[in-house]
Amino acid sequence: MSVTDFLSIQLYTLRSMEDLDRILDKVAQAGYRYVETVGSHLDDAANVRSKLETRGLQASSSHVSMAALREKPDAVVEACRNLGITDLYMPAVPPEQRDVDADGWRSLGQELGQIADRFQRDGIRLGYHNHHWELKPKDGSKTALELIFEEAEGSPLAWQVDVAWLVRGDVDPKDWIQRYRNRITAAHVKDIAPAGQNEEQDGWADVGSGVLDWRSLWRSCREAGAKWMVVEHDKPADPARTARTSFDFLRTIEE
Repeated sequence: MSVTDFLSIQLYTLRSMEDLDRILDKVAQAGYRYVETVGSHLDDAANVRSKLETRGLQASSSHVSMAALREKPDAVVEACRNLGITDLYMPAVPPEQRDVDADGWRSLGQELGQIADRFQRDGIRLGYHNHHWELKPKDGSKTALELIFEEAEGSPLAWQVDVAWLVRGDVDPKDWIQRYRNRITAAHVKDIAPAGQNEEQDGWADVGSGVLDWRSLWRSCREAGAKWMVVEHDKPADPARTARTSFDFLRTIEE
């Protein structure tokens, strides 16, 4: 097996290109075989699947909003079946909820655990995707992310570990990867530019051109159970280039 058997790209990376046909053309031309869709793609799953198949692409997984999980779970399940997806991730809470107290994060963890149980019955794994704000202490030294997983204990809630956001949260990503390895089913592969560079890209970099040691981090994520390694850049200057150069670097990693 090769790296490309597990390599996907989050289509959010190319959102500024707007047209899905153009986005998928660039992704396929870069060499990817898999993509991670965004929540809106689940609303048009049959059409998205057709566009993917035309280009020899498949959906590895998808992000899905908390609102959709709460309000239309049956429709989400049907969309996943249409796209052949068995891995779903809730990508973020709304901005106004990111500074809630410890009880707010506990409540979220409990609810996500319950939803994960419900989706497991349909053969779908639900996970949580982190940023850096979940690394803020909320109960003594206990962080929001710890509270989520603590309250979801005993449920099948998974984790899509965004390694670069862990770094921006001032923690050692390998420590957290090891600690919660039983929950990890995917990882977001993104890079951080050297200090003072790429400020117009919020300090992010194409994978392989930043400061993170992705050859080592790749191994850590895969050994912890990450099935999918998903390229992402939150604000690329040139999305097509980001897709291409990140793929070209990552394909040189030995699986």
